[in-house]
Amino acid sequence: MRTRILGKMLNSEVQEYLQHNDIIIVPVGTTEMHGGLPLDSETVLSEAFALKMAEACDGLVLTGLPYFYAGATASGRGTVQVSIRQGIDYLGAIARSLLRLGFKRQVYISFHGPAHMTICPMVRDFYDETGVPILYMDMMMHMNKCQDLFKDFSFFHDITVGGYKIMNRLEDVPLVTGFGEFKQQSCSAFSDLFSLGYQSAAVGYCFGENSDHMPTPDIPDEQTRNTMAEKGAQLICDMVARMDMPHVVDQLRKLEAYGLENEEKYPWMPSAWNRK
Repeated sequence: MRTRILGKMLNSEVQEYLQHNDIIIVPVGTTEMHGGLPLDSETVLSEAFALKMAEACDGLVLTGLPYFYAGATASGRGTVQVSIRQGIDYLGAIARSLLRLGFKRQVYISFHGPAHMTICPMVRDFYDETGVPILYMDMMMHMNKCQDLFKDFSFFHDITVGGYKIMNRLEDVPLVTGFGEFKQQSCSAFSDLFSLGYQSAAVGYCFGENSDHMPTPDIPDEQTRNTMAEKGAQLICDMVARMDMPHVVDQLRKLEAYGLENEEKYPWMPSAWNRK
């Protein structure tokens, strides 16, 4: 294929693709303060993963979704904060549009901690409305499953820079120093509250210092940047290989069939009722 990114394709190319497959990967990003890295770093990282995932399962990628709920980084002057409810509605509209086009196998991904608060409600409501199971894959959770690859948090910075390389945007990563000093987060006194719920969903708060999100290593020259990019890009490929995306999308097909069988037995299920 000339490209797998939907927005770069011709309409005729999309039509040709949909004649033999129906998979689209949707990276959901954010625009927020991120230490010595650009504000859209978690968006670009998610897009890079999505592209490699699409290559692995013959899917397409819907890019260009950088404005969603940022969370505690709203105290940053460069952070764009969109409410969770607004994000659910917007993402739901996109999901319904993709389904009308013929994309029944939709996989939403994010490397942003609070993203589950936006994506998960949309995924569940979408199923009750349409009977089509779409999937959310939390990349932070998957990274935790690959602890042999990620021996310390510095690898997160490598895959972020590697993401820019994969998306042909490496020059957007600035050469910077002075962002790597680790400091205890200004909100650490409330860690007992934060641990009572999943990631950022337990309680509302914002960071008190820009350094709270997040210390990043020095990138003093192009060679350092290139080394990080090469290492990170390979880690992304290794992680995607472990995901077994052909199996994931095949499971989605089988799950839809399973759901249809249940609808026949239980016609009061929301999906069955809504499709009468």
